[in-house]
Amino acid sequence: MISLKTPDEMAAMRVAGRLMADFLNACCAQVRPGVTTGEIDTFARAYLGTLGDGTAVSGCLGYHGYPGALCISVNEEVIHGIPGSRVLQRGDLVSLDVCGFYHGFCGDNTRTLVVGGPEALTPDTRRLLRVTRHSLEAAVKAIRPGIRLSDVSHVIEKICLDGGCTVVREFTGHGLGRNLHEDPPVPNYGKPGRGPYLHEGMTLAIEPMVCLGKPAIRTRADGWTVEARDGRPSAHFEYTVAVLREGAEILTPWYEADPWSESWMAE
Repeated sequence: MISLKTPDEMAAMRVAGRLMADFLNACCAQVRPGVTTGEIDTFARAYLGTLGDGTAVSGCLGYHGYPGALCISVNEEVIHGIPGSRVLQRGDLVSLDVCGFYHGFCGDNTRTLVVGGPEALTPDTRRLLRVTRHSLEAAVKAIRPGIRLSDVSHVIEKICLDGGCTVVREFTGHGLGRNLHEDPPVPNYGKPGRGPYLHEGMTLAIEPMVCLGKPAIRTRADGWTVEARDGRPSAHFEYTVAVLREGAEILTPWYEADPWSESWMAE
């Protein structure tokens, strides 16, 4: 069942979303050569207590037994990488997926960045980041009441395929609000004109998960980390958005502190 948020609920989601965007950006600032993913997780646990009135909680930690305060996926890892002893190296692609709750409402967002800054990108990884980010931004621009959900999904898939990349099909975006995962699922592929209509008051996590190589994936023995079978890099960008009368509003505005966008988005 798809929930439509009331004005008061939407206001609460704006607050939660902005806090989670701040949380994500603070974690991204810890990414540098020589840092372990476990050290970033330790930082994240401490930083949560500084948000708002100090009552924010991770939506990852303990979720079906997940052991981290955030998901950190590196290179061929698509999603759900577990923080630990892995040492980040210059040129690694790192996806930080942060979700959390504040006063009962959820914000969910993800950025992929390159260790060492944009000068550490190769032509292929630059293209991967550019295509994935572009697909997310175009999907948000397409959202408005009255269109079908697959119209948004189709925008993502077309941009990724036209850019020489592929999209993961086994995992999708989703609705969210009082829960991390709510209806409807939001695939990153599909023909237009299908699925539920979008209505004012819907809140959605739009999150392209994109591979530089083939889209086939597998889950590692840890039961969580999803990786590309061919071992090639992947990227993951995500916003929480609200469907409003005039279009979409980004509730997790992490882009406000993304200093690399212009560098790697350029053709």
